[in-house]
Amino acid sequence: VPCTVVVVETAPKSKLERMKALGATLIPVPYEVAWEALDERCFSGVDGTFIHPFDDDDFIAGHGTMGLEILEDAPDVAAVIASIGGGGLIAGVASAIKALRPEVKVFGVEPETAAPAALSFEKGSPQIFPNWKASFVDGAGGQSMFPRMWERTKPVVDGYIVVTLEETKNAMRLLAEKTRVIAEGAGALPVAAALSGKAGKGPIVAIISGGNIDLQKFCELISQSDY
Repeated sequence: VPCTVVVVETAPKSKLERMKALGATLIPVPYEVAWEALDERCFSGVDGTFIHPFDDDDFIAGHGTMGLEILEDAPDVAAVIASIGGGGLIAGVASAIKALRPEVKVFGVEPETAAPAALSFEKGSPQIFPNWKASFVDGAGGQSMFPRMWERTKPVVDGYIVVTLEETKNAMRLLAEKTRVIAEGAGALPVAAALSGKAGKGPIVAIISGGNIDLQKFCELISQSDY
């Protein structure tokens, strides 16, 4: 099945190469163009079925199975932390957890350079993050909160935690040294948030959601860590 992927032009080379290796045709566009395609649920000039990367009922339901597994494997959990980019993962996880165990806290986490969900939570409505900067945490955060995802997450997410890039590097190094897990920036955010103490004393489940990072870049980042 032919697959065309519209990608933000600042996406890391390692992720682009992996998509190409799987046979995808890539169309790099500015963030604003990608956001317009997400909002309109179509991309001009490309034939095929449009699949939304996060505002999709099936995707969200699939992510919900993680919430079910967490409750099954860690029944004493007090809080769950997930990175938030578009919001599909946390919407699914939080919906499943709150349906069965509403007392379990669910937190989203973003980097300090891209935290529109935290800002939206503070203001009570979807916001544009004014001081957005690209960073090695390319799989989480963003320039703005998607309005439909705000409505999906608002009833089931208890709050948002913002962590620094330094805290994220420390979490990446800790995961590598203690668990032999290679996590990209977005994947390490929940561990950084758990270590910050802002999600409570626990037990805490931190969802490590990605490891798509160039090995040379990973080594460079953890060498800068003060962990």
